[in-house]
Amino acid sequence: MKKITLAGAAVIAAAAYVITSGTAPEITTSTPAEGQAIASVAVPESLSSDAVMGKRAFDAVCAACHGENAAGKQGFGPPLVHRIYEPSHHGDMAFQLAVQQGVRAHHWQFGNMPPQDGLTRADVTAIVAYVRELQRANGIN
Repeated sequence: MKKITLAGAAVIAAAAYVITSGTAPEITTSTPAEGQAIASVAVPESLSSDAVMGKRAFDAVCAACHGENAAGKQGFGPPLVHRIYEPSHHGDMAFQLAVQQGVRAHHWQFGNMPPQDGLTRADVTAIVAYVRELQRANGIN
């Protein structure tokens, strides 16, 4: 099985989940090529200082599987800019626990996410700030 990093965190997503209202990012209906983005993500013009730090950590540790701007990466990991990861469904602590303990695959077909070494609680808090700002910019509140 392929590894999923970080906030695949709460690797809980789509199989039976239906995207309903809002301006959530489009999930392609055709299967993107291996390594291509799964979702189309609008990036905000500016980020808070916490989110800027989170983006750096995300790019260094998470993007290998969750893709640039948390858009997912076909064959590697799910998009975190997706309604399944909205705060009311997967709170910030779910991201912390996923990094510390890993996550058993149960919705996406990417395999289990192993625990992520080398990230502090503060690193994950900043990563969550980045992901949440991306989500808000894409209509996921």
